[in-house]
Amino acid sequence: MISEKQFQTELDLIIKNAIREDVGDGDHSSLACIPETATGKAKLLVKDNGVIAGVEFAKMIFNQVDNNLIVETLINDGETVKYGDVVFYVSGSSQSILKAERLVLNAMQRMSAIATKTRQFVDLLKGTKTKVLDTRKTTLGIRAIEKWAVKIGGGVNHRFALYDMIMLKDNHIDFAGGITNAIKKTQQYLKDNNKDLKIIVEARDLSEIKEILKSDNIYRILIDNFDYDDTKKAVALIGDKCQTESSGGINEKTIRKYAECGVDYISSGALTHSVYNMDLSLKAIS
Repeated sequence: MISEKQFQTELDLIIKNAIREDVGDGDHSSLACIPETATGKAKLLVKDNGVIAGVEFAKMIFNQVDNNLIVETLINDGETVKYGDVVFYVSGSSQSILKAERLVLNAMQRMSAIATKTRQFVDLLKGTKTKVLDTRKTTLGIRAIEKWAVKIGGGVNHRFALYDMIMLKDNHIDFAGGITNAIKKTQQYLKDNNKDLKIIVEARDLSEIKEILKSDNIYRILIDNFDYDDTKKAVALIGDKCQTESSGGINEKTIRKYAECGVDYISSGALTHSVYNMDLSLKAIS
């Protein structure tokens, strides 16, 4: 996984790009009718139910827009919220609050939706050893905050990107001329380039599971689109030789049954690509 320093760099880039995209050469609506010296206060109001996420990220946005803005936090990331709750107050320059408003709302609405869905999946797995993983099926340009939201919801981050873990999927295997070839070439590549990256290999059936197990130093086997019976057989074959991960269209109705097959992880792209934003608003206080 990427380092904390790399992750912070990603967050800074997201904020800078969001300001560039949304503010441009100025918030002319606010500049036109609100004096530069005007100060005010606003509250982040919840108009939905779920898990709040993005409070700390909102503070980063406010700080980058205007480091004199003051945020008073009432509800922290990861806490459940209901309609009518106030998450925080922000006070300071009225122009600065308005400049940051949409950036904060866009981020927090998205992050809260992801955290809420993740928490639902995590709760469905209570009593099993299985953990929920996210994927790279994220929104272009804001992966860092979406994966942060998964963690806030109680999930676990998979690899961040293509550079921090090896994952040999069906296309890699087919282009490389088979599983064994793909693994051998990958291990040689890592050795030649002095890289220490974990290797995950996808299996499409039980025969591929058996072939993968002939190679050493495999970190995890991705048991992709298996039914329950074959998943149980795959877990039995793999034993403690490496970690196991199920994936492929697993949803709220099926996730518990796959966990009961004994897999270590279940990955779901739906955590980040199929959510409806939580309804939040930033309201000025008279």
